Amino acid sequence: MMAGSIRLRRPPNVWELRIFIGRDDNGKVRHRYSTFVGAKRDAERELARQLLLIDQLAAPVAARGDWKKETTFNEAIEAWKNNGWADLSPKTQLSYNDLWTRYIHNDLGTRPIASTGIYEVEQYLRRLADGGLGDSGIRQVRAILHRACRLAGKWSNGAIPNPVSGAERPKAQGRDPVRAPSVDEVRQILKALSDHGDLRLHAFCRLAIATGMRRGEIAALRLNDIDFATGELRIDESVVIGAGGVTVKAPKTSVSIRRLFIDQGSLDLLTDLRNEAFEIAHRCELDLADDGFLFSFDPGGVTPPYPDVFTKQFTSFRKRYGVAADIHLHSFRHFAATFLDGVVSERQKQARMGWSTTHMSRHYTDAISQEDKRAAKAIGEVLS
Repeated sequence: MMAGSIRLRRPPNVWELRIFIGRDDNGKVRHRYSTFVGAKRDAERELARQLLLIDQLAAPVAARGDWKKETTFNEAIEAWKNNGWADLSPKTQLSYNDLWTRYIHNDLGTRPIASTGIYEVEQYLRRLADGGLGDSGIRQVRAILHRACRLAGKWSNGAIPNPVSGAERPKAQGRDPVRAPSVDEVRQILKALSDHGDLRLHAFCRLAIATGMRRGEIAALRLNDIDFATGELRIDESVVIGAGGVTVKAPKTSVSIRRLFIDQGSLDLLTDLRNEAFEIAHRCELDLADDGFLFSFDPGGVTPPYPDVFTKQFTSFRKRYGVAADIHLHSFRHFAATFLDGVVSERQKQARMGWSTTHMSRHYTDAISQEDKRAAKAIGEVLS
């Protein structure tokens, strides 16, 4: 039986019932609260009834084989977690679990799926938007609900409908889109980064600006991914964050695996960072392996860095040096894509950025290499 307690919330007969329901994936204690009006003895009976009910439902729906019209959204999601959730990437698992805990579990999650209509789902999504959840968050919440209901319908042999399928999500208001900074803003940022004196952050941001690489791709760069003689990079891995920490994996799509050139200024910074890494490893009496992570905070370069660390560092840097609040690390990818518009062909720009719409461009290796060198040279001249 789960633990529970009552306390007087408002005299004379309003009681708060609290039931311990476990811990989330981050170890945070979770409780379920409800209010009861009546005598203390009746409140104790109600608490005992709720404890018994929750205890009976503790086993996943899929394990009980108890698919019926009373199945809730939470039960469907729990069943998905036990049968298929592991197929998601670690980062997606962490994100979905956080959204479920924060926005679904104690709200729509408690309702039976079969007795919830499209109108009620749309009302719920609009409440999230009115509460300040961004468009991306609402889209993911809807995706979680839609997938859970679709699976519940399949596992129940069609007994459970999918009210999320026809529900439209509202457009979140008050969120500014990511914008591409101007050339002058980028130059000022690079000057401030140089004055700031953090070589790792400087090199990370310079590479994001010069190449448009995703932060997970930069974090996954190994020493042997870089030809320090020619300035050519190999991008074939990305760092993602999951519940158990960071994981290095192949990019989401095969077209994100690519080679590109960097300008001399960016290469000089990476060379300085490599030399610093060798010096730190030597002082710690460690060997820096050829496949060590260049941006690692580990003296031996064995452990990849958390991409979030660079996001937080850049945010602190931005506030300290008065950089516009709507410029983020991801803004640098937008800058690179915007700048390349007038420098190289659309095909080459998409290939350099690793977009999934240019699979055929990989068949034009020689032409792409020459264009990519021109792209690297042009952006290097602008950043100098």
